[in-house]
Amino acid sequence: MIIITVAPTGSRTSRKNTPYVPITPAEISEECVKAYEAGAAVAHIHVRDPKTLGPSQDVELYREVIDRIRDKCDMIIQLTTGAGGSVGVPPERRMTSLELNPEIASLNVATMTFGDGIFLNTPEVVEKFAKIMLERDIKPEIECYDVGHINLALRLLERGLLKDPLRVSLVMGVVGGIPATAKNLLYMVECLPPKARWQVITVGRAQFEMATMGMILGGDIRVGMEDNIFLAKGVLAKSNAELVAKVVRIAKELHREIATPSEARKLLELSSKHA
Repeated sequence: MIIITVAPTGSRTSRKNTPYVPITPAEISEECVKAYEAGAAVAHIHVRDPKTLGPSQDVELYREVIDRIRDKCDMIIQLTTGAGGSVGVPPERRMTSLELNPEIASLNVATMTFGDGIFLNTPEVVEKFAKIMLERDIKPEIECYDVGHINLALRLLERGLLKDPLRVSLVMGVVGGIPATAKNLLYMVECLPPKARWQVITVGRAQFEMATMGMILGGDIRVGMEDNIFLAKGVLAKSNAELVAKVVRIAKELHREIATPSEARKLLELSSKHA
């Protein structure tokens, strides 16, 4: 059974890239609900500053998006702690999303070059994020942009800062991270601990190729305008739901069943306290 996550907006995709990317809380929530209707069980949420349209960690913006989604469906809500992922965003600001006690939150475990910037995640900051999620019973989704990041996650597991079964995202195609190739995906999967439940995230036009391979290998998948804005070569997706619908069609051709939110909660072993 496959869990599909939608990442509708992210922090970097702009209206210069595509006129269809959602920006306001109303637009983001509407895109999530449409993606849910197309087959997505999880919504990975970033919010944008209403004035600059850039990344924001305003807790009230997150709250509005969550409330609007909750009014329409029972999607699993996953909030980012990346906040755009650049030097200069203090950890305290990146942690504000955790105040809302989401079912899942992203956990970035390593400092790295990210595109034309630096994504700063010192060991002390990573440990603090992990401790807060552990205390609040928030499931961490560990974002692994390269093989070494898997090893860092396993060290946190050994120290008791993470719990089995791990939820791991294998993020491919970021400039500064591992390239999106079949060989690299296979190697990353082989490096995971046996109990881990993993998904493929591909940044760029190889999204559907890697998603298909990920499904063949037994993984979950994420799609959305945070990662890729094209439905096909040269064809902009007009909604996140179109991207979800395409991977649903691929999954059906592969005879893979799509998980509902309630089924995904059981598969991910999410805490009932957030229900």
